[in-house]
Amino acid sequence: MMALESSHAHLIDRLVKPRGRLTADAPLGAQTWFRTGGPAEILFRPADAEDLAAFLKALPADVPVTVLGVGSNLLVRDGGIKGVVIRLMRGFTGIAVEGTEVVAGAGALDLNVALTARDHSLAGLEFLSGIPGTIGGAFPTNAGAYGSELVDVLISAEAVDRKGAIRTVTPAELGLSYRHSKAPEDWIFTSARLRATPGDQVTIAQRIAEIDSARAETQPRSRTGGSTFANPPNLKAWELIDRADCRGLRIGDAQVSEKHCNFLINLGDATAADIESLGEEVRSRVFKQSDVLLQWEIRRLGKKK
Repeated sequence: MMALESSHAHLIDRLVKPRGRLTADAPLGAQTWFRTGGPAEILFRPADAEDLAAFLKALPADVPVTVLGVGSNLLVRDGGIKGVVIRLMRGFTGIAVEGTEVVAGAGALDLNVALTARDHSLAGLEFLSGIPGTIGGAFPTNAGAYGSELVDVLISAEAVDRKGAIRTVTPAELGLSYRHSKAPEDWIFTSARLRATPGDQVTIAQRIAEIDSARAETQPRSRTGGSTFANPPNLKAWELIDRADCRGLRIGDAQVSEKHCNFLINLGDATAADIESLGEEVRSRVFKQSDVLLQWEIRRLGKKK
């Protein structure tokens, strides 16, 4: 595969070799839930938080950094992502229970955190089973579902800043609110300490099963990035989209889901440009019909072709 930009030396030649894995011109499309998009100039999988901190400390200041979780609420544009894309995988997926608190690595799936809490008869984290992503991915948008959100259960978090400093922060310092965080954009969250309460394991398991059933009944399980637009104050995005007659709307192989119209799906061969264009068309139609400008909840990263 060709580099994003032709030059005599590749970016990888400027970087200090970490303990983790560095890959040049790494395909990203298959690593996202939409299954489309361009490559990363460099893909870095750090071994642990210390490896990440040392790498960032040595990284030239002019090199942009992007963090990629499991690629659930994400669209990578067809031109790919310049600089270094970081994925927190092995070394960041651990989950530990300490009394009534759960400590989870940023790479741990939200579902697995909920199931671990269930296995220890700890309640209050069931809502995480309804969020398609990782604990680290929950921070930029204060992710939530089924009546709860990250800020409701977060005790503290660890993050590494762009200069390689490791920080421990509280929810108040992060300024978490509905689908928003005031944390610096260059912080990379590596773990979270979550609050739970003792509960009945059967009741907890039933709640997780209810959430899974609700998702299966109302949300597509195909190639989708999850909820596309944030709900405006006192309104529901899907209702606005439905009212604007966008259900089933298509551009190329990108389609507004018939099952839940706040979800965009890739029917097979959609490009990132198709998906983004469809989202913008939905925003335009909703604005004309309801005078409400929907805000993207899915992160769109990289450059267009």
